[in-house]
Parts: sequence; structure tokens; C-alpha cells
Amino acid sequence: MTSSRGSQRVLDGRCAVVTGASRGIGRAVAEELARAGARLCVTARDPEGVRETVAALRAQGADAVGVAGSVADPAHLWEVTDRAMAAHGRVDVVVNNAGTNQPYGPLMDADPDAWRTAFTVNVEAPLRLVQCAWRAWMAEHGGVVVNVCTEGAGHVGPNVGAYGTSKAALLHLTAQLAGELGPAVRVNAVSPGLVRTEMARFVWERAEQAVAAGLPTGRIGEPRDVARAVRWLASDEASWITGADLLVDGGTRVRAAAPFGGDPDAVQRRLRYQFPGA
Repeated sequence: MTSSRGSQRVLDGRCAVVTGASRGIGRAVAEELARAGARLCVTARDPEGVRETVAALRAQGADAVGVAGSVADPAHLWEVTDRAMAAHGRVDVVVNNAGTNQPYGPLMDADPDAWRTAFTVNVEAPLRLVQCAWRAWMAEHGGVVVNVCTEGAGHVGPNVGAYGTSKAALLHLTAQLAGELGPAVRVNAVSPGLVRTEMARFVWERAEQAVAAGLPTGRIGEPRDVARAVRWLASDEASWITGADLLVDGGTRVRAAAPFGGDPDAVQRRLRYQFPGA
């Protein structure tokens, strides 16, 4: 059976938990997994955003529930797991998408509490949610974890030291969990390049053409580009893949291999001179 857009329902009967699901990549992931037949439990900080996402998923025909709260709160992660188990009786897929790019700026100016929050949200919360899913279902029945990281975790850049460092830690955590939880649970990462999201708006909004011209694909990413990759990794089609980091970046790392006519440093220039909310 296929959906109207041709995606196979490769996740029929499975339950997926998606964090940061009220907008951007997380929302696109939830919708893509629903198209693939998954039942959903979604979470985000904004209660209205969670309600709207659940309503949209149900309108799409999905069996979906939601819980509002912060992934930085360990009690919330147990609440999400318990809600998924109560509604669907299982937790087969965990997508750790919620993240923060704060504190933004030079590390010598970073507030220690903000730095700690970045690691709580970007590294500790994914580990805690996997622990919850493991204890509730995956230890006995298996499952899949997909962590949403970033292409930028592989190199340094201006003003994004806290974000890049925490996401690099998440990549290492991905590999470590893959080694510890296999063969029952596969754990992989998806690392997007510049995607049209609100969190990255300050980078792409006023320089989209310049950034796109420097990429082999000729465009910046859309949330569903990343969502399709997550759906594939969550499916049995990727059953022999674990501990991997799948780049979904429009060719960001190979942009210097050919003269595309654009500025290969456009993103770095934006990161140097533009700040979120500026």
C-alpha cells in the first residue's frame, strides 16, 4: 500500500516518538513517519504548537498523541514515554530532534549556565529519552533511534561553538549507543546542512540565493529533505545500518570541488556577522 505521494507504509503498526515536533524539521519528520504508517507521540515546548501538530497528524489519518514540555526536564521525558506506551502500547522509534543553538557567540563570552543548557538539551536529553524507551519497550522488543545532529559538527565556525561542540558530542553518543544497544536497537544520526527552518532563518533569509549558488544542488534544504532520510533510517530498509551519520546537506562538504559560480563561504560569512533575532 502506498500513500498519495508514493511513500511506502514501511512503518505500519510501529510507534514513533519525535521531539521538537511542532515546527521545522521535527514537524516534517512526524508527518513523514505518519505517511509511512507510524503511530506518533510528539512533544515540544509550546502547548498550542503540540495541539496543532497532533490535529494536523490526525487530519492526515495518523494515530497521534502529544505532550507539551521541555526535553531538559527528565520527568517530561518519562511522561512522553508513558504517554506513548499508554496510547500505542509500544515505542519502536525515537527521533531526538529538539535542540538549541544557544549560547550564540564566541566561547570566551559564553555564560556557563547557557553552555550547560546547550548540553542538557542537545546531548543529555537524547540519552535520557533513549533510556526511557529502552526500559519501557526496546530492551525486549528492539527499535530504532535517529538523532538529528548537524553538518557543522564536523568543523569549527564563527559564533556556533556551543552548538557545534554539543552536536559533536551527540554524534559520539550516537556511535556509543549503537555499540552498546545492538543488535536489538539501531542508532544513527542525520546531519542536515542549512535547512529552511525558523532556527536557521537568520542565516538564510537575506542571503538564500548566495548560499544556494555555492551548493552543488543549487538550493538550501527543506525540512522534508531531512524527514525522508529519517524515515529511511527508521525503516527495515536500513536494517544493516547502525552507528552511521547520514549527511543531508546539499553537498556542503564538496562545494569546493567544482566552480558552481557561487560563494562557497556564504554560510560562514552569515554566521560571522548575523545573530539570531538580529
